[in-house]
Amino acid sequence: MSGAGRAWPGAAELHWHGHRLELLPERAVWDPAQGLLLLADVHLGKAECFQASGIPLPSDGDLANLNRLLTLAHGLRPQRVVVLGDLIHSRLGLTGELRQKLSALPELLGCPLQLVGGNHEAGSWLARLPAESSQGCGPLWLSHMPQQAPGSEQLNLCGHLHPVALLGGGADRLRLPCFGFDRQRRQLQLPAFGDLTGGHPCARELQRWVVADDQVLALP
Repeated sequence: MSGAGRAWPGAAELHWHGHRLELLPERAVWDPAQGLLLLADVHLGKAECFQASGIPLPSDGDLANLNRLLTLAHGLRPQRVVVLGDLIHSRLGLTGELRQKLSALPELLGCPLQLVGGNHEAGSWLARLPAESSQGCGPLWLSHMPQQAPGSEQLNLCGHLHPVALLGGGADRLRLPCFGFDRQRRQLQLPAFGDLTGGHPCARELQRWVVADDQVLALP
């Protein structure tokens, strides 16, 4: 279990005005002082959306994503889990089965589940899980889209961008999910938690940590 003195296996640390955050290889952020587990861009139901358009994608991706989340929650025992937008991919993928899983998720997590609304939640309704506005939480400003935190010492944690780092070249080129830290803008970009999400290159001028082999590694 991660706590004030022990980091989650494979995690990296980011300190913001004395506040410690752990960047987890599961592509999430752990705030031990506030008991917050934060993640973004799960895109549940994406396979079903593609299937509705005639693209045959397997439907087992949601189970893998949810199991990874449950493993984190059972190990960290957070006071709250906050999804920074795009928990679902669209209302087309909101099957009855997925709605049942989402309804049972807080009990399975063992703590409240909160959703800061993203662009993919637009037009959808989730029982007992309203899409909330961007908000402050201690030294953090939580949003889906990148935003300027209103507090001068607040760090914006955001999703939406699905940052990846491009390493190597040619046949050896790698695209690895990454965390991107923009100190000037006071912003930490989270990688997409979901497996079927793709990614966009993270600006090289940002401080980057890549997720590789169950570790979070800082890039030079």
